[in-house]
Amino acid sequence: MTRPSSGRSRGVRGILAPADRLDQWLLVMLLVLLVTCAVRYVDRHGLGATGVGVLAGALLLGSAYASRGLLTGRAWWPTVWVGAMVVLWGVLTAVAPSFAWCAVPVAFAVLRVLPFGWAVGTVVVMTGLLTSAWLRISDGFDPVQVAGPIGIALVTVLAYRALDVESRARQELVDQLVEAQADLAEEQHRTGALAERTRLSREIHDSVGQGLSSINLLLQAAEQAWDAHPAAAREHVHTAATTARDGLDEVRRVVRDLAPDHLAADPGGTALADALRRAANQAAAGTAVELRIDGSPVGLPAEVAAALVRTARGALANVREHADAHRVALTLTYHHDEVVLDVRDDGRGFDPDTVRASGTRGRGLAGIRERAAGLDGRAEVESAPGEGTTVSARFPIHTEVEQAALRPSRNQGTP
Repeated sequence: MTRPSSGRSRGVRGILAPADRLDQWLLVMLLVLLVTCAVRYVDRHGLGATGVGVLAGALLLGSAYASRGLLTGRAWWPTVWVGAMVVLWGVLTAVAPSFAWCAVPVAFAVLRVLPFGWAVGTVVVMTGLLTSAWLRISDGFDPVQVAGPIGIALVTVLAYRALDVESRARQELVDQLVEAQADLAEEQHRTGALAERTRLSREIHDSVGQGLSSINLLLQAAEQAWDAHPAAAREHVHTAATTARDGLDEVRRVVRDLAPDHLAADPGGTALADALRRAANQAAAGTAVELRIDGSPVGLPAEVAAALVRTARGALANVREHADAHRVALTLTYHHDEVVLDVRDDGRGFDPDTVRASGTRGRGLAGIRERAAGLDGRAEVESAPGEGTTVSARFPIHTEVEQAALRPSRNQGTP
């Protein structure tokens, strides 16, 4: 992608074109030199017809130079403008050689506007005219008056040419860096969007999806027991209704991207235990789920508590759908530096490596691992055919100071 260089007008292609506010200083310099040279001429030659013409020419040259920005929208104007400057200066210098000093700002204008080849040719002509003017008022031939202006003009043009090349190379590098930063920002945006879609997929799978699956199984069990065991059927319907309400709340929380409200302020871990108990009660009928809490409960960050609940739901859903288990042990253990959730079933088990390679178990186990990794924890699955399955998720317990330090970095990683 090519970006236009800032500060350039149409028709301005000279090597000094990128210089900001150069016109203003050139105008000030030219006006000072014009006034000085005009005063000197009148003082030495008087205010005759020629003197009036010289003053008029000096005024015209200064006014013309000041009109630089009047037609900036036209590509031909800078070239016409600088050409007029050179002609006016040449006429004044031919009449009054002291105006040769005004060649400096006029030459700078030439370098600023014209392309390099034309600028060099114009400066050479101006140097020749300047040298002729000085020789005309000098006594005899002085080689310094020839070599000096030519050498100074040559060195000045070459020096500014070198500066221009370096400036253009630097600007090209800056443009490339800006473009690279834009590409990097776009890639980060795509990566963030992908991570957010993955997170939402995981949360919906382990909250809304598992809730709907539980409701379906509970209603099926209620239908089967409706005539023979009406009390059990009503209990199943009641549990399904509770699960539906929790699922609706979970949908709202996922949409708002908030941790469960009832887990936000839970210093004693009571709300977490109740949430895990509800998850156990919402498991499929016919599967006995035992909840056990070991260690001394402590307050956990809301996002960690929510991750534990959703991990339990996801693991219990896998048991219900795949394990054909009779008993499940749900154990929450508080250590001094971490909290561990174990979900152990006596089902038929499987080969974790084979399942991971084939991807036949959907998003459940992968979502549990990703959720734990996103909170500086880790998840492990231990299983073998005929020996049941254990899903373990562990999260570090940070102090309040550590939690405050970690929170900004997590927020920055959120797209």
